[in-house]
Amino acid sequence: MHPPVSRHAPAARLDRMLSPIHRWIWRDHDRRVQKLLRFGETETDGGRDLLRAAELTSDPLLRRLYLVHATDEQRHGMLFRRRAAAMLSAKRQCDMTPIADLSAPSGHGLDDLEVDQETDGTMLEKSAASRFTVYRDVLRSDPDTQHVFDDILRDEMFHMNYTLTQLVRVAPERHRRRIWKARLTRMWKAYLRLASALAGVIGGVLLTIYYFVVLPPFAWLAKRAAKNENGGWIAIAPERNKSLRRQY
Repeated sequence: MHPPVSRHAPAARLDRMLSPIHRWIWRDHDRRVQKLLRFGETETDGGRDLLRAAELTSDPLLRRLYLVHATDEQRHGMLFRRRAAAMLSAKRQCDMTPIADLSAPSGHGLDDLEVDQETDGTMLEKSAASRFTVYRDVLRSDPDTQHVFDDILRDEMFHMNYTLTQLVRVAPERHRRRIWKARLTRMWKAYLRLASALAGVIGGVLLTIYYFVVLPPFAWLAKRAAKNENGGWIAIAPERNKSLRRQY
């Protein structure tokens, strides 16, 4: 077992506030597998972004750092996928529920990068260490998955340190503004995720209310009206049974 890691940066305040929600999300086995597969896709895609950034940058030091970072991201993706596969195997669902069926849509979603449009400074602003710290802390009941995040967080500390150092070097006059811009961007994306989840919950509650409160009176009125209808064939008056010569 890995010793507990105390060198990791503390989680952001917003992520700590959402810890109960994260704990509830990670408690379900299948949902945990899905999130691990999604993280595997995201980390692998992030490695491809960094490889593209290494091709585009004209700074030789950044190119080497991007390549190291890309290698780490590829390894993280492999760790997430291996853990997801191990969880599926432990539950004996590999034959009934293939991994491909549980995988999330590829890509970063809200966090996806347009690498061709990123500068060296903005490429250095992406980090998931705070969120991963919260995930590690809420996974005490699953030490194997917790160790995966523990391992990845060691790399994330290096990524955070080198990105800050290089951001200061690349944009010494504007690095504070870029850092705040990155923080505000992450807060905005976190708000969008929270608002999207809340909208889904509110929509489900409203539909439930409509189904059990609004629709029953209409169903009762429809049944009551149906009782007043005569059953079987109804004879049509002769004057209404003439051939049609006009619309009305």
